[in-house]
Amino acid sequence: MTGEHSSKQYDLDLESIRSKVLLMGGLVESQLRDAMVAFRTGNIEMSFSVIKSDENVNKLEVQLDETCSHLIVRRQPTANDLRTVMATIKVITDLERIGDEATKIARTAANLHERGALVINHFETVRVIANSAADMLHDALDAFARLDAKQATRLIAQDAVIDHEFRSIMRSLITFMMEDPRTISSALDTLWVAKAIERIGDHAKNIAEYVIYIVEGKDIRHTDYAAAAKLDE
Repeated sequence: MTGEHSSKQYDLDLESIRSKVLLMGGLVESQLRDAMVAFRTGNIEMSFSVIKSDENVNKLEVQLDETCSHLIVRRQPTANDLRTVMATIKVITDLERIGDEATKIARTAANLHERGALVINHFETVRVIANSAADMLHDALDAFARLDAKQATRLIAQDAVIDHEFRSIMRSLITFMMEDPRTISSALDTLWVAKAIERIGDHAKNIAEYVIYIVEGKDIRHTDYAAAAKLDE
């Protein structure tokens, strides 16, 4: 009976952690969405709100890391259970870094619009990649919530699309800067935003990889898992 009670309590503890991770995920999704609105509209107050909200994301990271550490010490999980906790800790780290990237976008938006630099249509330049990264983040969190390895596998392939979009943006902005040196400052700001969005895609991919690790026990980092899984179908 003691073992059964302990197992039930462990499941409850783990579910509580999962709920807080998803809460953290919702916060960083809001950060990204609001940062892009600030970048599009020049809303300085919204930029500062995104920057301020990063404090809450950072606090959640610290709290969740501590909770996971205590869970390991108290419950001493083995095999699959330990794998789940360790992968969850990594998901927490990636979410915090997504929050950092959203904060970078918000800061750039504030600086850009305070200078009145409107030579380039900044938002339209990154609109497609921003939507792709936001969708990828949302789907990665959904895959984590449902432990859906198939959805996670599909997400991994999407990161290559975002990388391609980023390279296209970079080439376009370099052309702008070469043709008109007056665009250099604003083009660089837009490039930093595009790079931050591309990094958000990388972190969303990481979360998808951790979902596969939890479900299948496979560490697929640095492998072409999406292509291999497609061949196995």
